Amino acid sequence: MNYLAHIYLSGENDMLKIGNFIADSVKGKQYLDYPETVQKGITLHRNIDEFTDAHPIVHQSVRRLFEKYSHYSTVIVDILYDHFLAANWQDFHNTKLENYSSDFYKLIQNNIEVLPKRVKNFMPYMIEHDWLVTYSTIDGIGLILSQMNKRTKFRSKMGESVHELREFYEEFKDEFYRFFAELEVFAEKRKKELLQ
Repeated sequence: MNYLAHIYLSGENDMLKIGNFIADSVKGKQYLDYPETVQKGITLHRNIDEFTDAHPIVHQSVRRLFEKYSHYSTVIVDILYDHFLAANWQDFHNTKLENYSSDFYKLIQNNIEVLPKRVKNFMPYMIEHDWLVTYSTIDGIGLILSQMNKRTKFRSKMGESVHELREFYEEFKDEFYRFFAELEVFAEKRKKELLQ
């Protein structure tokens, strides 16, 4: 899953949200350098990734892309699933996505001292271009995938995968909804275990 899903699956606990958000920039046992609830957010993120990577519905989505995008297919599916979460946000949360996004940006700006250097570097760009809301449109997802393609020196061809998103939109959407229902149950249970 990508940023929006990880933040959402943290629930309303701010420090858990921050840990879940920064986890990809925290390697190995470095997570032990963070405050306790942030550590738990990093652990939750890792658990969510393990659950996602092993899930047969996710494998189904990845297979649709694998011939063209190879090992980048899993990264693409993470982003496509964030699109379906953002585009159908009203099915998941009572707060409008624009407000939820704005509140999250304020949270990370108010806790900048906790953020790893890599996150501090991309955070202004994320806020300026409102990535979390950008995920909600196909054009927005196309832009994100094109930017990621540049970072792989165009080897990944990720920018082109918006074509498959358009072509197989209903299939990806159905897979997202079926998978995400299970992921929410898993994340809620794991969150309770971590916080008790």
